Amino acid sequence: MKADFYCGLRPEKAMLEELRDALYSAVRLTVPEKTVAVAFSGGVDSSLLAKICSDLGKRVTLLTVGFAGSHDVGFSKKIAGMLGLEHKVVELDSRQFEQDLAHVRKTIGCDNTSHIENCVAYASIARAAKEASIKIVLSANGCDELFCGYNGYRAVYDKGENAVKKLMEEKISNELVLVQEISQIAKEFGVEVRQPFLSPAFIEFAKTIPVDQKIRGADDMMRKHILRQAALAAGVPEESAMKPKKALQYGSSIHKNFKKRR
Repeated sequence: MKADFYCGLRPEKAMLEELRDALYSAVRLTVPEKTVAVAFSGGVDSSLLAKICSDLGKRVTLLTVGFAGSHDVGFSKKIAGMLGLEHKVVELDSRQFEQDLAHVRKTIGCDNTSHIENCVAYASIARAAKEASIKIVLSANGCDELFCGYNGYRAVYDKGENAVKKLMEEKISNELVLVQEISQIAKEFGVEVRQPFLSPAFIEFAKTIPVDQKIRGADDMMRKHILRQAALAAGVPEESAMKPKKALQYGSSIHKNFKKRR
């Protein structure tokens, strides 16, 4: 890969500072409102987004969705307490889940399991935001796509930088479709969901960061290295910043319950 060439032009410390500025700028420009909610799992992406919002002086409410006893419910409570931010947990029940699942399937007209599960989660998040009189919900979508968070990046790593970048374009395109579907669901509750890290300017910047600052090999189980460094520098608790990825639908046990109803 060409990481050595790029690192020669932009030392790691300089890149980290550029990334920090870009992250804060993305939130500042995308979210002028002072009162927001953040879709929150307690992982590095949502914790970093929440910390940036707090640093920018916003009134932040963290919203976590999950079935009772799920990973995200317990872990998010711990990290929210460490961040010192208001936190609301929406525990899913079978009856509401089935209703939302049927409605999402009918509304978005998509048979992609991941998209359906995410939209079901955001139906509950948007409902909770409406109940709290919050009109803007932020999500950290884009971080896994732009910083090689998915296992798929490991699978193509040895094929070279072009293969990694090709997968990144595919992942971004898919995510942009998903966020439109999420927006469609949330709008029914009078709630707008925004993704600062999928803004065109941030996408363009993130693509300039060398691949080897994101993933270091086919056996790299952690990935998103420079983003994790930025999170630590911003004051995100280490337990969150260094936590391996667990997708929303798995951490919330939505996927487990979805499989029961297929």
